[in-house]
Amino acid sequence: MNIRQIRNATLVIDYGGKRFLTDPWFGPKGDFPGFDGTPNSHLRNPTVDLPVPIDELLGVDAVILTHVHPDHWDDHAARALPKDIPFFVQHAGDREIIRAAGFTDVRVLTGNPVFDGVKIIKTPGQHGSDECVTAIYDLLGEVCGLVLRHPSEPTLYLAGDTVFNDYVEANLRSFSPDVIVLNCCDAQVTGLGSIIMNKEDVREVYRLAPHARIVASHMEAVNHATLTRAALRGFLTEHGMTDRVLVPEDGETCVL
Repeated sequence: MNIRQIRNATLVIDYGGKRFLTDPWFGPKGDFPGFDGTPNSHLRNPTVDLPVPIDELLGVDAVILTHVHPDHWDDHAARALPKDIPFFVQHAGDREIIRAAGFTDVRVLTGNPVFDGVKIIKTPGQHGSDECVTAIYDLLGEVCGLVLRHPSEPTLYLAGDTVFNDYVEANLRSFSPDVIVLNCCDAQVTGLGSIIMNKEDVREVYRLAPHARIVASHMEAVNHATLTRAALRGFLTEHGMTDRVLVPEDGETCVL
């Protein structure tokens, strides 16, 4: 298993003999304004460039989209990706959005599909606290994570855009993943707190999954991120967690 951190939640994952692209966000630095009502909203998104040419991201076997927020999916990706590529989405609503962009092989993750021997299991998450989701559900909407399984590979869990909560704890206990990818830049909404994991959430996952290796993703690419890689690495060192938590730079590949 190889996981290449591209930018934000965009990853290239080599798993079970297949190559998956997750949450393709291909726009150039500064492509659209910062999110209203969030920290550093004066900054434009993405806040950093793609570390590789888009052409390097197109030679994949399938795309997995956890949700359609504009920092996970954009028109640049819609134009660049081949329209017949197998494309997995969380539910029928997202399927219609991707079909409307011209894609012809869009599959819903419900039912735990198997793609050429790789089982893809949709897992629940929540894009913020109960209070936050109740207050701005129309903005946050539904999200998912996923588990990949294959007989020749360790079990991989991508938590997706979620805070640590009962859903995540149940996923850890149910699937006992060997490798975990956490979106953990502590993106926030002003007055409502974190909408994805912060450093304390990372520590809780580390505690509950004592044998798993953890990859920190969704870092330093959106205006409302409040946790930097340097700060996370310092926290990991302080709490003796560097043995199992990786914090890759954009463009870096983790061999797991």
